[in-house]
Amino acid sequence: MADENNTEVQAVAAPEGGAGEAPRGRGARGGRGGGDRGRGGRDGGRGRRDDRRNNNEDGGEELIEKLVHINRVSKTVKGGKRFGFAALVVVGDGKGRVGFGHGKAREVPEAISKATAAAKKHMVRVPLKEGRTLHHDGDGHFGAGRVTVRSAPQGTGIIAGGPMRAVFESLGVHDVVTKSIGTSNPYNMIRATFEALGSQTSPKAVAQRRGKKIADLLGRGHGADAQTAAAEAAAVTE
Repeated sequence: MADENNTEVQAVAAPEGGAGEAPRGRGARGGRGGGDRGRGGRDGGRGRRDDRRNNNEDGGEELIEKLVHINRVSKTVKGGKRFGFAALVVVGDGKGRVGFGHGKAREVPEAISKATAAAKKHMVRVPLKEGRTLHHDGDGHFGAGRVTVRSAPQGTGIIAGGPMRAVFESLGVHDVVTKSIGTSNPYNMIRATFEALGSQTSPKAVAQRRGKKIADLLGRGHGADAQTAAAEAAAVTE
């Protein structure tokens, strides 16, 4: 009887004591805390990117952001290595302005945010023909990367791959033919593409520099009559 009474007392007292409840409480708190931290990190990253898009729309300028490349980097310090992430982002308005940026941070969302901010600060304007293609062919190179860009007729589409496609989609080009020779490093390909785009000039700019009319340049270059040249000159916006 004494043993049975003691057993019943211990069974009743165990839930009320700290020894029986502590492991379950720590496990529950630890599980909830770890889950919240894990979900908070992922949701926080998506939330920050959504906020950037909303801010652009509220400011009247809707930008196209494309993540081209992300890489894990490490720094050797005393006691081990510190790992981080490097992001390459292309930003454009789809109307002739585009830029690229590079950012590094300990977390992926922060690296993308830094790269996006850098891309917005270094946006350049590229003249487009009819708002869909380039005015003329161009070449660009940076390091071991060499690219060639060519204007294309309507309906061709964007014939480009990898980082170059992201640039033209953000720029607003709909018809273009490109070729990349040499390295496939996305950083060198992006810089070579921007060098080729930087050499683009429009008939309007050439006419102003030479002190002539746009119709004179188009008429003589294409061998067209005066009416056709005048119509093409009126269609040139940049």
